Amino acid sequence: NDNTGSGSDGNTGGNTGGTTGGNVSDTPSSPTVIADVNYIDANGEEKKETLPIIIDSDNGRTTIDIDSRIIPAEDGATVVITIPAIPDVDTYIIRTLISDLSAADGNGFLTINTDIGNITIPSDMLAGVSEISGDKVEISIGQGDKSSLPETVQDVIGDRPLIELSMSMDGKQIEWSNPNAPVTISIPYTPTAEELANPECIVIWYIDGSGNLVSVPNGRYDPDKGTVTFSTTHFSGYAVGFNKVSFNDVPTDKWYNKAVSFIAARGITTGTGNNNYSPDKDLTRGEFIVMLMRAYGIDPDTNPKDNFSDAGDTYYTGYLAAAKRLGISEGVGNNLFAPDKKITRQEMFTLVYNALKAIGK
Repeated sequence: NDNTGSGSDGNTGGNTGGTTGGNVSDTPSSPTVIADVNYIDANGEEKKETLPIIIDSDNGRTTIDIDSRIIPAEDGATVVITIPAIPDVDTYIIRTLISDLSAADGNGFLTINTDIGNITIPSDMLAGVSEISGDKVEISIGQGDKSSLPETVQDVIGDRPLIELSMSMDGKQIEWSNPNAPVTISIPYTPTAEELANPECIVIWYIDGSGNLVSVPNGRYDPDKGTVTFSTTHFSGYAVGFNKVSFNDVPTDKWYNKAVSFIAARGITTGTGNNNYSPDKDLTRGEFIVMLMRAYGIDPDTNPKDNFSDAGDTYYTGYLAAAKRLGISEGVGNNLFAPDKKITRQEMFTLVYNALKAIGK
């Protein structure tokens, strides 16, 4: 089964130099307020200061111009900018030079804390992105507009938070995506009593271009911080969700129940049919590679030009092609993957290890 071994085994488990502010417009609609800035260098030494921000209450937003010297280029350094809750503001924008977030050798992080949510940006966020052009970049986190979504999607989200992440360069919005530099988002959330009883079913969905909900497998609820946290390599609308999935043959008192619920809530598994999970059934190599790649958000190849000769034309075909292309699996020899063969513990370990290498984690 998916939990290798028995029940008990399955349960194991610097200094910035200064800052400058900038006006949103020549005639700001409200007075300047102050954001707290905390710079932490690679050795853990802190420097605190403040940064002026300007509120544009007419448009419900505020923009902060960040000086180049505040971007944490030093490896391991972090800058945290905390913006206080501001009435009539639902969108927060940071603006800096494109070059400040394009250092290929950078390994620092910039975190923006707001009452809507927190976003952590790596200093190499724009490195290697081909669509880059212009001088300044704006990164926005704001409350999303649920009324623009299909009614079925609105019903699923309910009154849970929906945020919108976007990026523009020199005033022109772009579709940012960089698999090598994920950003991390934390959304404040207070679960209902049912959700607290089943926290593994609290999920994150992103809204695709057609208004559909797509699971973000790494989304999870953090009870200590009271947030739902996830990482993403592209900007879109993101909603907190609750997706409780149960199977006829997975009793609630079984040691593996929560684990099965977690992967089912995120679409990592859909079971074996007829609302069954078949927990005692031997797991095949084909079944495992599909769940593994779904868990880490690795998409299947849609039109594979090279694949294992026994990949067939079935639910795992595209996943096998991607696994071969990415070096996650070399198969069992003679260009065969043996998808219907029972998988062993060492094979599972090796595939997980290779998958993590392929995605740089």
